[in-house]
Amino acid sequence: MTAGHRISVERGAQHVRVVHDGQVVAESGRPLLLRETGYPVRYYLPPEDVRTDLLTPSDTTTHCPFKGTASYWSLPGAADTVWAYREPKPDVAEIKDHFCFYDAEVTEPGR
Repeated sequence: MTAGHRISVERGAQHVRVVHDGQVVAESGRPLLLRETGYPVRYYLPPEDVRTDLLTPSDTTTHCPFKGTASYWSLPGAADTVWAYREPKPDVAEIKDHFCFYDAEVTEPGR
């Protein structure tokens, strides 16, 4: 890691829901929270909590020196809005194959 850059993954108890065009695409009470210097908290959801049948694989990939190479998926009318790390770096190994969405609605436990 570079000086001043931090990255961590922790289990969350928040309720995370992703809705696209009125349809629930993902809903989970067991997100992984990825905190990275300079970025908002990102919620990585287990594949069992994601409607993968609604996702279309994309040819897009991006590389992060701290997390690894991300693969992307699209939702109807929304290209490359979902990503996951198939082979993440050791420091964030927990996020392997979990899905992250640009737009997720998050509520605290019990709400």
